[in-house]
Amino acid sequence: MRRQLSAIGIIAAAAIGCRTYDNYTPLARQKGYVAPDQWARYGHEQAEAIALGREFARAYVDDSPEGLAAQVDSALRYASTLPDVVAVQADTLGHRLTVRFQSGWRTGVLPIDDGKAGGDTPGLPQAR
Repeated sequence: MRRQLSAIGIIAAAAIGCRTYDNYTPLARQKGYVAPDQWARYGHEQAEAIALGREFARAYVDDSPEGLAAQVDSALRYASTLPDVVAVQADTLGHRLTVRFQSGWRTGVLPIDDGKAGGDTPGLPQAR
């Protein structure tokens, strides 16, 4: 009896100690990062990166392969409207975009789930 209780205790401790595999929510919350509107004021390319991150988050449906592909497709379509974006490389499973701008600056863009649309970003240049 004592052995069974020990085994149940070990299994329960292992189950409690397992981490979740939801890596989208901590990224999209942006906790601990510079506020998106403040970062967007640093320059027009930064504003475009923030706008792209917001649109990337707005397109999120679920973690299914089809949902992730649709999210990336939506973000790529939005990126094609931004005047300084030259290339975008997507990491669907990592919820990241790598964006290269005309100036040569390359940055990683995460989803920004702050309830705003990309067009609400301050300092955003005119779209194509």
